[in-house]
Amino acid sequence: MSLKPNVSQADHAQGNSEADLVIVEYGDYQCPYCGAAYPVLKELIKEFGSQIKFVFRNFPLSEMHQYARPAAIATEAANLQGKFWEMHDAIYENQQDLNNNLLMRLAEKLKLNIPQFEKDLEDTALAEKVDSDFESGIISGVNGTPSFFVNGKKFDGGAKDLFELLRENTGN
Repeated sequence: MSLKPNVSQADHAQGNSEADLVIVEYGDYQCPYCGAAYPVLKELIKEFGSQIKFVFRNFPLSEMHQYARPAAIATEAANLQGKFWEMHDAIYENQQDLNNNLLMRLAEKLKLNIPQFEKDLEDTALAEKVDSDFESGIISGVNGTPSFFVNGKKFDGGAKDLFELLRENTGN
């Protein structure tokens, strides 16, 4: 399966925006497997950040995880204040305590403008962004989280396998 649509300005990316290697994760903020992959991916970005572009797309499995979608919307609201990755990281680092109160506490800890954040949480455009990420995952053949794509092709492995792949590709 291949990634649809291709990575664009609408995506949240870190690392080297010009990199030849583009890794896309479809993730759910409440998924324990995504939680387990998070430190591995942090390490991956630390080691290979200059050689890869890492993209995160929302794929909240709302039927199983009641806080996954609110968390995704909260990261989009934080993004409007320039703190997408800070909120993304903070949620994964506190995943075991995830609920609506935690999202507000993290927003305060990240020194977001809270009235603005609360207003943005209600913005349908943010819910639509989360839904469009989710739909792109469905079209791309994502059936669980985390799911990874490397240069537009579905990657049949986990975060640790990505390490192996990058070591082979970069000669590290």
